[in-house]
Amino acid sequence: MLPTKAILERTYKDFNKPEFIHPDPLEFVWRYKGGADREIAGLIAACLAYGNVTQILKSVEKVLGPMAPSPAAWLKKADKTLVKKTFTTFKHRFTTGAEMSVFLLNIKRAMEQHGSLENLFLLGYDPAAPTVEEALYKFINAFNAVGCAPSLTPCPEHKSSFKRINLYLRWMVRSDAVDPGVWKRVSPAKLLIPLDTHMRQVSMNAGITRRKDTSMKTAAEITAFFRRIEPADPVKYDFALTRAGIRRNNVRI
Repeated sequence: MLPTKAILERTYKDFNKPEFIHPDPLEFVWRYKGGADREIAGLIAACLAYGNVTQILKSVEKVLGPMAPSPAAWLKKADKTLVKKTFTTFKHRFTTGAEMSVFLLNIKRAMEQHGSLENLFLLGYDPAAPTVEEALYKFINAFNAVGCAPSLTPCPEHKSSFKRINLYLRWMVRSDAVDPGVWKRVSPAKLLIPLDTHMRQVSMNAGITRRKDTSMKTAAEITAFFRRIEPADPVKYDFALTRAGIRRNNVRI
C-alpha cells in the first residue's frame, strides 16, 4: 500500500530531528557557521559518503581536521604542494591521497574562479527545467574541468543515480531542522532523491517502485512519487524515511 501524506508527515515529525543526524556525514556541515565552510565541508562529506558509516566519519575527519578551523580559509591559502603533502597518506576505500588532492584543488579552483560552489552550480542551472538532473551533470563536468577524482565525483556518462551529489544538493538547498540550506538560488522543488540502499528498500517495500537498480531512472521515479505528494519539496521526507529505515531495519509506511 502506497504511503499517504499523513503517514509521511508523521514519519517526518518523528525522525526529522537534529538528534537523529549522528551518525551521518551531514553532521560535519553543522560544525561550521559560515556559508563557504559549510558548502566545502558538505561536498567533502557527501563525496566520501560511500562504504561503512563509521569509516566515512573517520575519513571526513581526516580531511577536515588539518583544515581547522576553516576549510575555506585553509584552501584559499594552501598551494598545490601543501595540499598534496597534507593528504599524501590519505585513504578511504577506493579514494587515494592523490585523488583527494585533485578533488580539493578542484574545490579551491571553483572558489577562486566563481566565489562559491553555488555560483558554479548556477552556471548550468535552468530554473525552468523539471529537475536538477542536467544541472548536476554540468556542475560535475565544470568541477572536473582540470582534473578528475573518479571515486569522489561520478562520470555523467554513466547515468548512475548520483546519490552523493544529490545528497549534497539536499543539504545545500533544503532548510529545516536537519538540512542547513546554505544555497538560496536553487529551488527545492527541482531536487532528486539521493538514492541509497535504504531509500531503495523503503521505496520497494512501500510499492513506490518495482525497480531494483539504483540508476537515475529509479531515483527519478521515486522522486516523482514524492513530488505528487509534496510538489514544492519532493525530497522533504528523505532523511526521515532513511533514518526510520535504519533504526527499525524494516520500516513500515
